[in-house]
Amino acid sequence: MAATVDIHGKPVQVAWTAAAEKELMKRRSPLLAEMELYFSCLIRKRVRFRDGIEGAKAAAVNEHLLVAFRPVMTQTCAVGDTAGTPALTEFPVVNPKAFVPDWLRLDFRGGQWVGEFGFE
Repeated sequence: MAATVDIHGKPVQVAWTAAAEKELMKRRSPLLAEMELYFSCLIRKRVRFRDGIEGAKAAAVNEHLLVAFRPVMTQTCAVGDTAGTPALTEFPVVNPKAFVPDWLRLDFRGGQWVGEFGFE
């Protein structure tokens, strides 16, 4: 399955497997697949999954799936300064369209949501 959504004025191709479609159809509320671009000492990208949140800045793929883009950064870069998981804050991107990925792929394997995104 596939669809295109608009995030910050940029088209994003969203594709999901048959297993993901089957799991989405079981849901009573939408799943939010959030593409997180993490700026720190290094750059990391990951897809976070959670129940759709009312009022979230997300694009609806369909009634079962929402997608969003969230650039974040750590409050500190020194690994020794942070115990556990570092605190995150929104990254103030002046032109978010330039950072929005081109594609997002979703799957449901081994009882877990799996996602990846990228740039062409």
